[in-house]
Amino acid sequence: MPDMDDAYANGAYIDGAADYPPRWAEAAQAFRDGLGTRAHLNLSYGPSDRMALDHFMPEGEAKGTLIFVHGGYWLKFDRSYWSHLATGALAHGWCVAMPSYDLCPTVRIAGITQQIAQAVMAVAEGSMGPISLAGHSAGGHLVARMLAPGMLPASVLSRLTHVMPISPVSDLEPLLETSMNADFGMDAAMARAESPMRQPKPDTPVTVWVGADERPVFLDQARWLAKAWGADHVVTKGEHHFNVIDALANPDSDMIQRLTTTP
Repeated sequence: MPDMDDAYANGAYIDGAADYPPRWAEAAQAFRDGLGTRAHLNLSYGPSDRMALDHFMPEGEAKGTLIFVHGGYWLKFDRSYWSHLATGALAHGWCVAMPSYDLCPTVRIAGITQQIAQAVMAVAEGSMGPISLAGHSAGGHLVARMLAPGMLPASVLSRLTHVMPISPVSDLEPLLETSMNADFGMDAAMARAESPMRQPKPDTPVTVWVGADERPVFLDQARWLAKAWGADHVVTKGEHHFNVIDALANPDSDMIQRLTTTP
């Protein structure tokens, strides 16, 4: 029987892992400070304090909106660590919205899914034009869940031009065997219901993205989702779970090209 806690441990297998969160936070703060009045911060989309988002505006009229949902195993982090990742989409004239959400064990994962649906609907109500979704790790799970039947109104779903789960958790049943489940509080039925790979194949274009140097289980999770949905599957050389998202800050990256190109 494999040690599932070890299998899903990312930081233990990344050199200098502890340095990443403070570096992310510093870069994000500098980005927000530099954006000035084009950074609209702490916009509420629901009743709890964490149900809020930051909205970053491009220069000139917006061509669309990218919503980025952060990871952290539904247990940690918030939007304030990732602001700098908006750089790539802003350079293409897209707005970027980044929501926070309540964390386990305060809520269940299914509750977080519903909160992100509320965030997407709030962004859609306050904007025009195309919308793309990207999420990392647990955030990859959450953006994939937005494509489940009935999760979003048809009027919002029709505006989605691309969804990109990055290093997603697509099958939650293996997590039942981790110590994290003490906070998730899932049983097998709950895990299956929240597993994107069990959803019907969506009509929205999807790219499942993962770094080649990630833990084997994350390579598996990405492959399972891409296979289940018949989605594009990108495995990038030399990237691990913590740096695979850096391409979001690069206007010339394939990741950003996919997310900001409309039919």
